[in-house]
Amino acid sequence: MASFIVDKLQHLAPGVVYLVVGLLVFGEAALFIGFVLPGETAVIIGGFIASRGKINIVALCALVVVCAIVGDSVGYLIGRRYGTKLLELPLIRSRRAGIERALVGLERRGPTYVFIGRFGAFFRAVVPGLAGMSEMHYRRFLLANAAGGLVWGVTFALLGYFAGAAYKRIEHYSTYAAIAVAVIVIALAVVLHLRGRRRERAEEAAYEAEHPEDPDSGHDPGTPDAAGG
Repeated sequence: MASFIVDKLQHLAPGVVYLVVGLLVFGEAALFIGFVLPGETAVIIGGFIASRGKINIVALCALVVVCAIVGDSVGYLIGRRYGTKLLELPLIRSRRAGIERALVGLERRGPTYVFIGRFGAFFRAVVPGLAGMSEMHYRRFLLANAAGGLVWGVTFALLGYFAGAAYKRIEHYSTYAAIAVAVIVIALAVVLHLRGRRRERAEEAAYEAEHPEDPDSGHDPGTPDAAGG
């Protein structure tokens, strides 16, 4: 399986790699696909491919940073335009604990929280829209967003790139060792995603314990059902 994945990565057309990575990074906040596939996974794999000489690492870094900034700006504008209607989306409504934490963070720290939010998959998806909803001035948002996008994009692209360079050196000595490096790179991307999802589930469980009422059903758990008397 590992050798199959490595082989597929090496034979992707350069234009396809740029397109897929760019769309995934852009869509995290603009299209909320960060809930499904965090952009850092695509960026790490893109860096890995760049180490093989299939794409240019500088071009990849530039693409990732630009797509991160533009995608978050679109997310900000969506939040500013539609406001609290965003909170009614099922995908967001089911993550009330994370939303509450993000809103508190934006209120207390403002642009600093926008920067920090770039490094969490869930917060990358929701913070731009929530910042727009809170009517944070766009210039303040843009500066923090650009700084976060620059640091995040270059860091994860280079992480994949240097891991791929290690793979390339080891490949000359041992195919199995090279495959192990590839597995580590892929596993890192998966672990980062799963860690974020596990933490999100724990926060939601804690939130539900503190807020047992279900606003969607309109049923107060303290009130008996008609069937039960």
